[in-house]
Amino acid sequence: MIENDIELLKGIANTLRIHSIEATTAAGSGHPSSCLSAADVVAALFFGHMKYDAKNPHAYNNDRFILSKGHAAPLLYAAWAENGFVPVAELLKLRQFGNDLEGHPTPRLAFADVATGSLGQGLGVGVGMALAAKQDKLDYNTYVLLGDGEIAEGSVWEAANLAGFYKLSNLIAIVDANRLGQSQATMFGHDINIYVKRFEAFGWRVETLDDGHDMEEILEVLSGVGLDERPLAIIAKTYKGAGVSFIQDKDGWHGKPLSKDEAAQAIAELSPRAKSGLTVAIAAPSKLPAPNLAAPASYPATSHKLGDLIATREAYGAALVRIGGANPAIVAMDGDTKNSTYAEKFAKQFPNRFTECFIAEQNLVAVAMGFATRGHIPFASTFATFFTRAADQIRVAGISQTNLKLVGSHVGISIGEDGPSQMALEDLALMRAIVGSTVLYPAEAVATEKLLEQMAAHKGVCFLRTSRPKTPVIYSNDEQFPIGGAKVLREGSKVTVVGAGVTLFEALKAADTLKAEGITITVIDAYSIKPLGKKEILAAAKKTNNTVITVEDHYSEGGLGDAVAGELSCEGIKVHKLAVVGIPRSGHAAELMAAFGIDAAAIVKKVKSL
Repeated sequence: MIENDIELLKGIANTLRIHSIEATTAAGSGHPSSCLSAADVVAALFFGHMKYDAKNPHAYNNDRFILSKGHAAPLLYAAWAENGFVPVAELLKLRQFGNDLEGHPTPRLAFADVATGSLGQGLGVGVGMALAAKQDKLDYNTYVLLGDGEIAEGSVWEAANLAGFYKLSNLIAIVDANRLGQSQATMFGHDINIYVKRFEAFGWRVETLDDGHDMEEILEVLSGVGLDERPLAIIAKTYKGAGVSFIQDKDGWHGKPLSKDEAAQAIAELSPRAKSGLTVAIAAPSKLPAPNLAAPASYPATSHKLGDLIATREAYGAALVRIGGANPAIVAMDGDTKNSTYAEKFAKQFPNRFTECFIAEQNLVAVAMGFATRGHIPFASTFATFFTRAADQIRVAGISQTNLKLVGSHVGISIGEDGPSQMALEDLALMRAIVGSTVLYPAEAVATEKLLEQMAAHKGVCFLRTSRPKTPVIYSNDEQFPIGGAKVLREGSKVTVVGAGVTLFEALKAADTLKAEGITITVIDAYSIKPLGKKEILAAAKKTNNTVITVEDHYSEGGLGDAVAGELSCEGIKVHKLAVVGIPRSGHAAELMAAFGIDAAAIVKKVKSL
C-alpha cells in the first residue's frame, strides 16, 4: 500500500465521477449512477492501494482487477485515464462504433482480462487468477468489484465456496452495496449484515464499510488484505449516484445518462471537490521470477496398437499426461468426474497443476478462464451435458477470446443405461454457436491424442467431445489430424456417409454390409466439426451423386448434420441426416442406437432408400 494524501484520493474519486458523467452523457447511454457509487472504492484501489505498472497492464505480477459489475465500465475507463494509460479525450468516444471503450469491458482493452457485464461471473474468474498466482509463486492479489444485485446469482456462491475451500488469501471481493437494482431495490437493500453472514459461511474473512464513500475507512480496511489465510470480502454500504444530490439514492436512474443540462449541474456540484492532472504515486509490483510457461518444440510420440479397444475418454486422460509433461503451461480442472473423464491421470501425475472444482460447472469454466488470463492452457473436463449449465460462461469466454479448452465425455445415447439426463445431445449445437470456437470429435485413441496437441497449440475456445464406449484404434501413430480436416476411410460411388465418434464405426460396418451386396459407399471421419473438413467432404460428395448422409449421436438440431448441410447445401449437395429424435431412455448402447436409427442397419436402410 502507498501513502497518497486522503484529500487527493477523495478528489480523484470525484474526477472519476465527472469522467463517468461526461462519457455517458456524450454517448447518450450508459450507467453513470452505478459508476458514482463505486468511485471512492475504485480511486482507493487504483491510486492508494494496488501494485501495478500503469504503462503495462499485462505485466505478469500486476495486481489484477475485475469489474464484475461491468455496466460500470466508464468508471474503469476513467481510472485508466487518470493513471495515464487512456487519453482522457477518448472517454468521450464511449460506446461509439470502432472505439474499444465499449458499453461493457472486453479484452480488446489491455486492462480488461475478460469480458464482464453478464453478471455473476467475475468472482469465478478471480478464483482462477488467485489459484494461478499461488501455483506460479507470484504475490499479486486479485480484486473483484461486484454489485449487490449480482450477488443473487448462484455462480457467485459457487465461486465463494471454492475460494473459501482453497483459502485464497490473495482474493478480495468488494461488494458495492448501493441498494438499488435495475427495476427495484436489490434483494436485501442496505442490510449488509446478510452479505456478511453469507460470505462468512463460505469461509471468508469479512470486513464492512459502513460508509463506502469514506476514503479513510476504505484505505484502513484495504490495509488488512492478506492478514490471514482466508479470502477477504469487503461489503461497502454505498449510494447509487453518490456525490450528485439530485440522483443520489433515487429510483429510476439505473442505465440512464444525464442530459447535457443535468450533467452540467452534476459536474458543477462535483468540481470543487475534484482533483485531476496530478502525478499520483502507484506502487510497483514486486519483481518475483516470471513463471516458465513456454511451449515445447514437440511432444512425445503416441504408442497405440491397431485394433486395441480404447475409449476416447481414456485416451484423453493419457494424452493430457503425455503433453502436460512436456508443456508447463497446461493445467487441468474437473467437476468431480475425473474418474470418468480420466482427468484423474493428470491429477495423480501433476497434483500441483490440477484443481478440483467439484460439482459447480459454471465456476469450473470461470476458474479455467481465470487460469487462461494468466498465460496457462486450461483443460476443463466434465460430462459434456453438464457444460450446458455453464452456457453463459462459455459464451462470455468466446467474447473474451479466452484460450479455453473444454473436454466433455459421456456423449449421446451411446452411454447407455444412465438415461437421458446424462446424455449430451445438445453439446455440439452449443459449442458450434460460440463465437470463434473450435469443435472436435475424435472416433478413436490416436485421433484423440493428436487433437489434444492441436488444442494446446490453437488459441481460443476449443471443445473436444469424448465417448464412453471403447472403440478400436484404426489410425497409425504417425497419422496427423489438422483442425479443419477430415479422413476418407472408404471410397465408393453411390453415396457419401459422414460420421464422427461412435457413428463412424457404424458407418464402416454399413459399408461392409453394402459392399457384400455390390453397393459401395464413401465413409468419412468428420473429426473436426468446426471448422468442418469441407474440402474432403465436398470432393467425395461430387463423386457420389452429390448425395451425403450424416449420422450422429446427437440431436438433429445444430450438430454434425447441420454443420455439413450448412457448408454444402450452397454447393448443390443433398444432405440427409440420421440423428437422435425424441427423448431417449435407459438401455444398452446397441439397443438405443438401433432404436433411434443411428446404427449400421439404419445407415444401410437409408442408403438403399436413396
